[in-house]
Amino acid sequence: MKVSGFTFLRNGTMLGYPYLESLRSLLQVCDEVVVAIGKSEDDTLAQVRSLNDPRIRIIETMWNEGMAQRGFVYAQQKMIAQFNCTGDWAFYLEGDEVIHEDDAPKIRAVLAQYLNQPEVEGIAFDYHHFYGAPHLVAQSPAWYRQELRIIRNTIRSFAPDGLFWVVMDKNKKGRYPKAALAHCPIYHYGHVRSSEKMQEKHRQVAKYWSHAPLPHDYSQVDANILQPFQGTHPQVVQPWLAAMAETQFMADPNYRLTKRERRHRILAKIESLLGVELTKKHFIKVI
Repeated sequence: MKVSGFTFLRNGTMLGYPYLESLRSLLQVCDEVVVAIGKSEDDTLAQVRSLNDPRIRIIETMWNEGMAQRGFVYAQQKMIAQFNCTGDWAFYLEGDEVIHEDDAPKIRAVLAQYLNQPEVEGIAFDYHHFYGAPHLVAQSPAWYRQELRIIRNTIRSFAPDGLFWVVMDKNKKGRYPKAALAHCPIYHYGHVRSSEKMQEKHRQVAKYWSHAPLPHDYSQVDANILQPFQGTHPQVVQPWLAAMAETQFMADPNYRLTKRERRHRILAKIESLLGVELTKKHFIKVI
């Protein structure tokens, strides 16, 4: 069994991504890691090269600056990397996502288990979405609780955006991949980078979503969705958290909920009463 990892990056240092930590964690599982690196204004390319791991294969790319349709440029870059994977499985991690070292052998075991079961087209993970500070996680129907991150590399799939895949087993209609659960989490750190880095990210990416940059303020959040994190952070990301994570977070006690947040509160109550889970899933659970 061969497992490929892949991702895409651009201005990772400038935007405060723990991308080196993400790649190091991915290397705990993968036999090769393909990294599509867009032309950057910082040292992202040099930093990835400095990992000096023969399993890493870098593809230098140019982003389509005119592509402002719902972040489709991310899908393009994701697919450039995936289409260069040569493994039986393709494991996608975004630049702010990390695998725990305790879970790496579990993931390999799951992939081996389902290698010869073609009805399993992908593997989905639980998620820890850290928000504002490394000791807080966001738990709400607004934050996906599970997501597909591994796809079988021998099926006809594509990404309509950076988040999920569509399988085209018929020419005229696509569907979500059929998936099994990994029964371990992805650690998502995008919302604990410093406020300064997050503001810069908003400034740079807004044009790919056809809107003006929005001001960023971690304090403007429904504090009810934030819960203490009960686990341990992956070892590989702990130095980054100490050096780069936001240190001044405090939820605004006078924050007024948006209409969307009020709706999510209602959904959370329904989940609690009925014992159901109402977040959107981009996969079909088969096992």
